[in-house]
Amino acid sequence: MQPIVLIPARMAATRLPDKPLADIGGVSLIVRVLRQAEAARLGPVAVAAGDPEIVAAVEAAGGRAVLTDPALPSGSDRILAALRVLDPEGRHDVVVNLQGDMPFIDPAAIKACAGVLDRELNADIATLVSLETSPADRTNPDWVKAVLAIREGEKAARALYFTRSVLYGDGPVWLHAGIYAYRRKALERFTAAPPSPLEKRERLEQLRALELGMSIYGAIVERAPMGVDSPDDLAAARAHAETLK
Repeated sequence: MQPIVLIPARMAATRLPDKPLADIGGVSLIVRVLRQAEAARLGPVAVAAGDPEIVAAVEAAGGRAVLTDPALPSGSDRILAALRVLDPEGRHDVVVNLQGDMPFIDPAAIKACAGVLDRELNADIATLVSLETSPADRTNPDWVKAVLAIREGEKAARALYFTRSVLYGDGPVWLHAGIYAYRRKALERFTAAPPSPLEKRERLEQLRALELGMSIYGAIVERAPMGVDSPDDLAAARAHAETLK
């Protein structure tokens, strides 16, 4: 397995414009994500940037970035465009899509995501899940739930569905963390397909893969990584950064 980690980022976020360059304890958000990915020591790391300002920030920090078309419709399309620039020969057979809004993600979680593809030969895509932390998580549509075919004691299992809806009945509820590891051919197939009916209904792009008959496995991590999607999230991230000094 020859992984590469790619971090899609663009300035035009709806709820928090210019968020890749947001300052968190003296370091920009995108550079913090870059550093966590580098610490995983999984393979080469680069930012798939939608704007030249992001490229400049990453390169000033000593990282690598590829400027991609700002009109690309999703992060998956963005990382594929960067991959074709960085690796036209196809040496990297696994591509980790690490969202550019996870400034404190555990490097071990990044390795765990990619490691699923090393163990589960039938998996096309791997992702991360964590156990709910509050009953309110079940009814919050911002928390995406993963439905796994999991047995007691297992640390990874095949995903049957992802939803924003409330799940019925007793049992653990797994919250989805938006980091993916794709086999390269799976990424190419996924991005070549149009958005699917369930994807558009739930606003969850991973459902396109399931509708295509692709296999997604979820690996359990202890806690979901902190994401930065809103001004409140940014304030929380800044507070957390202060505790690390």
